[in-house]
Amino acid sequence: MSDEPSDREKLEREARALFRQAVAGAKRITANDRVVRQTPAPHAKPAQHQVHQQRRARAAASQVRRDQATHPFSSQFEPALPEGVMKYSAEGVNPYLTKQLRRGDFSPDLVVDLHGLTQVEAQRDLAAAIQDCMHNQGYCMNVIHGVGTGVLRQRVPGWLMQHPDVLAFHQAPLEWGGQGALLVLLRSAMLDWQQPE
Repeated sequence: MSDEPSDREKLEREARALFRQAVAGAKRITANDRVVRQTPAPHAKPAQHQVHQQRRARAAASQVRRDQATHPFSSQFEPALPEGVMKYSAEGVNPYLTKQLRRGDFSPDLVVDLHGLTQVEAQRDLAAAIQDCMHNQGYCMNVIHGVGTGVLRQRVPGWLMQHPDVLAFHQAPLEWGGQGALLVLLRSAMLDWQQPE
């Protein structure tokens, strides 16, 4: 065997020499020189059971509102509905709002699916959804009534026309249901729309 160091040993010696050269001016830290880094306290997260309790409380409050919701819908009211695209704006409401609904300028704060419900269930759920949306400071909702020649497709626009808090509605854009849904604009404290100049 030869007394010459291996390539690995040469590299280790060179690495140690380079390290010593790099830290030549450094001083060793004493116990008095140490600084303990203060880590910020993590954001307090509510316990999981508190989150579940809050969700249950919100769901219960929503169910109470749904049960107490009264609807001003008359089955005898037969509006003269337009042929083709379903749209409506209440008297005194800027017709530009229906154009904005058509273009999808408003995103729904709430989606209510009435498809497959009876008329009585649909009236109750629609009234509760309007009340829920307004209670939560919402002003736009998506009402899904389904496609075809079903009863709800014919009745829902008339019910919406009767509700005092409905400002306008328009057949929903494709991404929100197209012919099977309506985007509905509600009267709200947040809503103070003016026609653009």
